[in-house]
Amino acid sequence: MPLITLGLSGELGHDAAAALFIDGEVVAAVEEERLVRRKHAKGMMPLESVRYCLRSAKLKPRQIDQIAIAFAPISIFGPARWHYARRMWYAPDRALDALFNGNRRYRRYVRRIKDMLSELAIPWEKVRFVPVEHQLAHAASAYYLSGFQEKTAILSLDLRGEYATTLFAYGEAGRIHKIREFYEPDSLSGMYSAMCDYLGYDMLEGESKVMGIATYGNPEKYDLSMLADYSGKNFRINTQMIRTVGLRRYKRRSIGHPYSQDFIDTLGPRRAGDVFQDPYVHYAAGMQQLYEKIATGLVTHYLSDVIKETGRLVVAGTGAFNVKLNKRLLDLPWVKELSVLPVSGDAGTALGAAAYAIAAQSLPVRRLRHSYLGPRFTTDQCIRACKAHRDHPAYQILERPAEKAAELLAEGHLVAWFQGRMEFGPRALGNRSILGNPRISGSVQEINEKVKFREKWRAFSPSMLESLASQMIQSEHPADYMTIAFDVDPEWQSRFPAVVYKDGSCRAHVVRKASNPRFHALLEAVEAKTGYGIVMNTSLNRPGEAMICTPDDALDMFHGSDLEYLIMQDVLVTKKSDEEVAGW
Repeated sequence: MPLITLGLSGELGHDAAAALFIDGEVVAAVEEERLVRRKHAKGMMPLESVRYCLRSAKLKPRQIDQIAIAFAPISIFGPARWHYARRMWYAPDRALDALFNGNRRYRRYVRRIKDMLSELAIPWEKVRFVPVEHQLAHAASAYYLSGFQEKTAILSLDLRGEYATTLFAYGEAGRIHKIREFYEPDSLSGMYSAMCDYLGYDMLEGESKVMGIATYGNPEKYDLSMLADYSGKNFRINTQMIRTVGLRRYKRRSIGHPYSQDFIDTLGPRRAGDVFQDPYVHYAAGMQQLYEKIATGLVTHYLSDVIKETGRLVVAGTGAFNVKLNKRLLDLPWVKELSVLPVSGDAGTALGAAAYAIAAQSLPVRRLRHSYLGPRFTTDQCIRACKAHRDHPAYQILERPAEKAAELLAEGHLVAWFQGRMEFGPRALGNRSILGNPRISGSVQEINEKVKFREKWRAFSPSMLESLASQMIQSEHPADYMTIAFDVDPEWQSRFPAVVYKDGSCRAHVVRKASNPRFHALLEAVEAKTGYGIVMNTSLNRPGEAMICTPDDALDMFHGSDLEYLIMQDVLVTKKSDEEVAGW
């Protein structure tokens, strides 16, 4: 009988998700936010995600053999709780709670899991329950699903888990070995997120914005080194300034922020106007530089010996979404290949917890071949959705949807592209995407005005054929998931400025026929029409909205925006004219 493993994440924070493995291969995975239409699904259990996974694999609840979660009890005899209590001495309620009731959150989580399993008719007493430490779950997702067989260096760079924030480890022969952990409040990702808040951005959404802003600033103009002590092998957040709790927190209009009044006195008031004015744009640059300096320095100290053996490094955690840092890591002289999955955040710990539980039974875990693990819908289902939709969209069946999309893109139109199984993770990789022609100067403005309402300075990511990538980014390194920035050849920067950051790099997505033949066919058709197999690619959603999942979601978004063309499977959807609407 095959081993059926269900991995879970979420509830204690954000990004609840479920992932289902049959033996050692993931067959389904989805974030709860996509199904319940609540961005990040904060504080929610992955109830609908589990239901989807079971339906997708045609399994009954009683067939689940083991359930793994990305949260575990932490012993009082280890260093984590004592470190937290010592560093939080100025907030004695938190310090004492860590020592005397340090697994309170874990116990609450288990109670909620039991309630959810009861609702799903999954018998608690018959499943093997495997709690996995949060950073180990991140590490496991990166290591086991990378497909690397050699000894592999592992970095988990996260906001926080139970107590650990950062993990340096290595994987060998299917086992993960810890080298060093750092604990709350000493979190590089937490430091970066606090700067996001100071610059006026949401801490779950703003990191990519601050990273982009940083390319416009001068990192040398203001010294931010006072935010963290760094010695080459240790780092310690300055909690007099940042990562503050309790009475140390700066409050404005009764809202607490993760920095102190001393921080405000030193850097100035929290940004309220133009982020590109002095000093804020330079603070963004300084934070990115400090973040890269400490992270690469710690990797050098703790992991360089491992990397030098085989050249393999994997990265996970919320910090792994920083593509500029990933570029710096790939540029380290000993790194031959860097693997960063598209679901490096907390949703990905559902994969990692399940993979860790499988490996603990000495079973192999197969590499992640693609991220298309969510719900799929047929052409007939898309047609039924069109017929039932309140806005009565006009639609027609296409014999060659890729060619039609390429024709529209070549003419300068935007195309909402809804195909196959939805991506797992925040990256739109060609199945739930809005596409534009990067050769047409107005495409960026059109996306911003019609759908995304993004800042004008933000570059979009390109999806491209391998043949073009070899010229544009001049690298043979895998770029399957938009998780690493690459330098763009100067000649190509001038051809496609809409997909290039200010510093001349881009977050490339190289599309392979084996992983997504339909999107690959579209790029080939675009190449035939325009001479270049490249499109501008952004996620199919509106601001503040989870990525589109179903045909109904796609139609609601289509009619709630100024998009003119939506291709769902083999169905081209357009909007009726005022005369046609009046005739209904």
